[in-house]
Amino acid sequence: MIDHMTFRVSKIAQTKAFYAAALSPLGYQVAYEGFHGCNVLGFAARTEHDPEKIDTWFVDGPSPYGGHPVTIGCHLCWRAPSRDAVDAFYAAAIAAGGQDNGPPGLRPQYHLDYYGAFVIDPDGNNIEAVCHLPA
Repeated sequence: MIDHMTFRVSKIAQTKAFYAAALSPLGYQVAYEGFHGCNVLGFAARTEHDPEKIDTWFVDGPSPYGGHPVTIGCHLCWRAPSRDAVDAFYAAAIAAGGQDNGPPGLRPQYHLDYYGAFVIDPDGNNIEAVCHLPA
């Protein structure tokens, strides 16, 4: 099980606006914003089991350890509680400037109840919300 993920971004303010909108329908909100040698942004879906668990982190700019300055070309997927939440994620992400990469719908090639939507984020990552529950 994955505990958290961190991605480097080109413009932290743009990332904050985009992901605050896109992840809101999934119950996420900005849970941390700080500066530790670089701007850091954390998103959490507050639940009764984990009210402060931040699992999605964004860091502005390149790592001091080298490598590519921005995380690009990755596929990030968040589990949605319902198909309506997938629809809302997609609409919010598109309205916030994301590019369509697959509208909400069933993807039976994955499994019969796989309902997902795909959007390209401002840095070129393929993001998705998925619901695995039957209609």
